[in-house]
Amino acid sequence: MSVLTRDEAQTRARLLDVHHYAIDLDLTRGDDTFDSRTAIRFTVRGDTDSTDTFVEVKPAQLRAVTLDGQPLDPAALDENRLALKNLAPGEHELRVDAAMRYSRTGEGMHRFTDPADGETYVYTQLFLDDVQRVYAAFDQPDLKAVFDLTVTAPEGWTVLANGVTEDTGEGRWKAATTPLISTYLVAVAAGPWHSVRTEHRGLPFGIHCRRSLAPYLDADTDELFEVTRACFDRYHEKFDEPYPFDSYDQAFVPEFNAGAMENPGLVTFRDDFVFRSAVTDTQRQTRAMVIAHEMAHMWFGDLVTLRWWDDIWLNESFAEYMGYQTTAEATRFTDTWTEFGVTRKAWGYDADQRPSTHPVAPENVLDTASALLNFDGISYAKGASALRQLVAWLGEKDFLAGINTHFERHKFANASLADFIDSLAAATDRDVHAWAETWLRTTGVDTLVPSVTGDNGSRALIVRRTGERPHRIAVGLYDQSPGDEGRLTPRERLDLDVPQAEPRPIGKLPALVVLNDGDLSYAKIRFDADSFRAVREGLSGLPDPLTRAVVWNALRDAVRDGELPAATYLDIARAHLPHETDLALVDGVLAFAAGQVADRYVTPERRPAALSTLAELCRDLIRRTEDGDHPGLRLIAVRHRIATAAHPDTIAAWLADGIVPGGPELDPELRWSILTRLAVLGAVDEDAIAAELAIDPSATGQEGAARCRAALPDAEAKARAWEAMFASDDLSNYLFTATAQGFWQPEQTDLVREYVPRYYPEAVALAARRGPAIAEAAGRWAFPAHAVDADTLRLGQECLADADPIPALRRKLADQLDDLARALRVREANTD
Repeated sequence: MSVLTRDEAQTRARLLDVHHYAIDLDLTRGDDTFDSRTAIRFTVRGDTDSTDTFVEVKPAQLRAVTLDGQPLDPAALDENRLALKNLAPGEHELRVDAAMRYSRTGEGMHRFTDPADGETYVYTQLFLDDVQRVYAAFDQPDLKAVFDLTVTAPEGWTVLANGVTEDTGEGRWKAATTPLISTYLVAVAAGPWHSVRTEHRGLPFGIHCRRSLAPYLDADTDELFEVTRACFDRYHEKFDEPYPFDSYDQAFVPEFNAGAMENPGLVTFRDDFVFRSAVTDTQRQTRAMVIAHEMAHMWFGDLVTLRWWDDIWLNESFAEYMGYQTTAEATRFTDTWTEFGVTRKAWGYDADQRPSTHPVAPENVLDTASALLNFDGISYAKGASALRQLVAWLGEKDFLAGINTHFERHKFANASLADFIDSLAAATDRDVHAWAETWLRTTGVDTLVPSVTGDNGSRALIVRRTGERPHRIAVGLYDQSPGDEGRLTPRERLDLDVPQAEPRPIGKLPALVVLNDGDLSYAKIRFDADSFRAVREGLSGLPDPLTRAVVWNALRDAVRDGELPAATYLDIARAHLPHETDLALVDGVLAFAAGQVADRYVTPERRPAALSTLAELCRDLIRRTEDGDHPGLRLIAVRHRIATAAHPDTIAAWLADGIVPGGPELDPELRWSILTRLAVLGAVDEDAIAAELAIDPSATGQEGAARCRAALPDAEAKARAWEAMFASDDLSNYLFTATAQGFWQPEQTDLVREYVPRYYPEAVALAARRGPAIAEAAGRWAFPAHAVDADTLRLGQECLADADPIPALRRKLADQLDDLARALRVREANTD
């Protein structure tokens, strides 16, 4: 499929003014295709006699095309482009009649049949250029238009869309006319939805899910609407421009590739957010944050939309920042920035240290394939961190004033980085243009290192910086508590600009200096020798969870940089995590300790000892929570105890009894987690997997069974799983991911050794055949991450050099290979 270049988009935007789309979809044509009829009214600008352009469509069959009533040859379709030639200035109408193919990969019009009850659902995901899989369009964000949508659906279905929908009889549905929106923001979700509706501030609100999930949605309806209303009201306190659409529906849809999508008036979420099993408060907080994130897009992304994909950060960084900040301000989840610091920010730091790094606001996004690669930890986490630093430097009042100026200037239109910075500049005397150059146009992570000089009683702090960005940070000074050796007491929090004009006097020598305390900037930090000793002895005694998050991130960075032995990190976790109270910190540290330290950074010979340390840590947490007062902490400990089990006896007994002694009872998630680990350890067989699937035949159960079957330590099971992933195109995106998650296991290195060299050529062929979504899954989940050795790295480098993978897979492989090279360096540093 041809990709759209920035130059082509700019040329077409100068040529055309698109007014209106009338889209008619027929979803009753069978299981494989649906009908799509589109009428586009547009104007050709200029005074030349005629000009040429093109429209995009990717049909299973292009039946008919007319331009101003005259037929065009459908056979003239070249890949996804249909040329429109000799267009005179003035008004035109293009009509396209096509059959379009349903998707199983979450791209275009995804179709899903629920194994729990046999009901079928479809929904659109049209970002970034998957519009063409559903309707014909001038597919670029700055050719906004008004949309009218009609849908023919099977009997018993409900159709949701960007605006209020009306059932006009005989399976026909009509959606209210939209205001001006971009092509990729059109949305349809159809099926026998379970819906709960209410009204707020005169607008209809709705939440929707598959019927089989109805009891779980109903259990959380009050919380979902409470969060939605609170965020909606908070945004109306922050923003002068009112919510710009006629309704607000939130649909939890199956097999969704992302966390959610900000379709105006119809936000789609992955239906993992409808919790079938017990969850922690951190998971509920994450769901609330995603609700806030997507709602922020209604203004920044939908009302004002990027002009071209180089400014995707204007959508995602803003929504990421507002999602966390507004959740903290408007809901009961007040510690969102701790979770951001320990999980999302680490995502940004990691991405920013790879060869594939790019500026938050890149200048060289030449086409749509390149743009798709920039939806990463930089556009989200680093960009949100940059905005948080901007607010600290600028002040929230001026920041919001600039944003409101931006909305006023560009509502229902498009804008660029330059437009945004000009709006901010109108609200402040500070040089935001210079700030943007240093923060948004550069790459990499700065490192800040403290040094305390002078004699006791007259000490001074000097902060050395590796990098070029200015930072406004807080510096936390902590002393040992006189009455409690394990507790560190905050003495003072200093505001500091880096680079410094001069050393900062701090009085007597503190036990601990924490740079970037409060986590308002984006930089790696290090500790002086005295501070590191205090961290080893008293980390869990720091009173603020956000400070502890900064410290844990610093330790994580030091391990990844080969400056802190992996064993030392595990020792610190073993000493302090049993005393931690913040759920996000416990989960984040355990995830890094198990997934990176134990599985990749220590040698295979040392892995059993690392897993033993983590198992003991989890046992301590389980013992600590026996009183039932900390169910979330206990659930996290149980999950990680299962994942790190080196022997089957304990967890097999849990499965047999249906309960962990002292709780919790095993719900479907925990049962499948135990069964997966038992499969890895060779303690279950196909009969046990089939029996569990009979108990839980849901979509999640199907994924659990696929994961377990791929994890079995059996040559035939591995061969079947491999063929399902790479030789067949039958697996949906979720079943592919589940199979890939089960396949590679560090305990089974010898069994899967032959598949490592096969991975690269077969992943390249798969990606070329099935497209970007499966390419991303193959690069993320099916990569042999356990194989930390020079041969795996060499084979991957040869693949990148010679095999020409599609861009989505190339980017994933490049990142995986950089992580692999880092793991090898860490191992080498740990053996010196």
